[in-house]
Amino acid sequence: MTSIQRKLSFSLVIVLLTTGLLLAQTTLWLFDIGLRRYLEISLREEAEGLLAALVRSPNGIQLDQQHLPGGYQRPYSGHYFRIDFSMQSWRSRSLWDYPMVPPEENGLQADLEDGPKAQKLLVYRINYRRFGENISITVAEDYSPILKTYRQMQWAGSLLGTTTLILLLLLQRFMVRRALSPLEEVRQQVIQLQKGQRKELDGQVPLELEPLVEQINHLLHQTEITLQRSRHAIGSLGHALKTPLAVLISLAQRNEFSLIPELRNVLREQLASIEQRLSRELARARIAGEVTPLNYFDCDAELPSLFDTLKMVHNRNLVLDWYVPKGLRLPWDREDVLELLGNLLDNACKWARSKVHLQISIESDRLLIWVDDDGPGVAAESRAEILGRGIRLDEQVAGHGLGLAIVRDILDAWKGTLELQDSPWGGLRVVLKLPIRPTV
Repeated sequence: MTSIQRKLSFSLVIVLLTTGLLLAQTTLWLFDIGLRRYLEISLREEAEGLLAALVRSPNGIQLDQQHLPGGYQRPYSGHYFRIDFSMQSWRSRSLWDYPMVPPEENGLQADLEDGPKAQKLLVYRINYRRFGENISITVAEDYSPILKTYRQMQWAGSLLGTTTLILLLLLQRFMVRRALSPLEEVRQQVIQLQKGQRKELDGQVPLELEPLVEQINHLLHQTEITLQRSRHAIGSLGHALKTPLAVLISLAQRNEFSLIPELRNVLREQLASIEQRLSRELARARIAGEVTPLNYFDCDAELPSLFDTLKMVHNRNLVLDWYVPKGLRLPWDREDVLELLGNLLDNACKWARSKVHLQISIESDRLLIWVDDDGPGVAAESRAEILGRGIRLDEQVAGHGLGLAIVRDILDAWKGTLELQDSPWGGLRVVLKLPIRPTV
């Protein structure tokens, strides 16, 4: 949801900036056009006033200085004119020695012209016919103060726009968080679901989320039903096959079974191989993976009973202990973890002389499980062969009676690894490394 907020905020910034810039520039542009049209009327009136100030005299056409506004008399006042007729030119005293060149076209000029003292002039030209002469009058007004005002307006508008943008972003962020809060609640419930703290999602959600929550709950229910049916079917199949298989093995071992000895040995070996393969495949099929979050392995609740069972099975005064962080829950199916730890600990108890130790810890981004015993151990050169898929410890090394095939299948499902090392107690250390999930 952070990504959604970021995208919405970015989109809002782009829209507001684009709209604000277009609106500001359009407003200033329209204001500038309107002001120039207003000043055009003022400049035309000034030109008409200059035309009225032209009088005929015995010496020809003269300009009556008394009818000129005072702005034309002060140097660089910002008000200027130039009158051209019959190869003669009159310029206002306000131009001083600045040679204002009349524009080529009549009317208000689109571009600002350079003026004295770095001024920017709005220039207007108009032609008249008076006293039998073609008279061209050019008037100009300093536009620099207005440009300065424009810049001040731009800075003020930018500051106001930035403040408004920040306020809108904060408001949008608040509204988006409030609108997405139901999604955050659903996400927290999914996390609780992964941790096994709930069985399904709450149905009290906004109308837009009801179909999603219903589908997730329906999927969880169907998955649980399918898993239970599969496990029951596998268990039934195992019991149905193991009984006749045990009968066949028992018959093959009886002396009165009239078969050639060599043939009987082959039959026994094949039946034992079938039994072993059947047990392994049934155990592999029972691996639940991560589809039953309510059955996660609670170390505090499960390990004491597991070790009590091992003490009863291996009743020879073994010291069995374990170290696990308090409150640790392994995010895998309870039956799978019991199968995994039970096989490893049972093997360690078989060949330990006096003690077996289990340790589970979290290191960086993985979960580590150690099982140590003080038994005879396994030679280093034999460990790689033992870890080969489908090889049993008792088939390779005298003294070890656990096949690692089921353990390897479970680790493959969990994307974990298994290593055999020397135990500090002189026996074998089995090390499991499992990737940590966010729920651990």
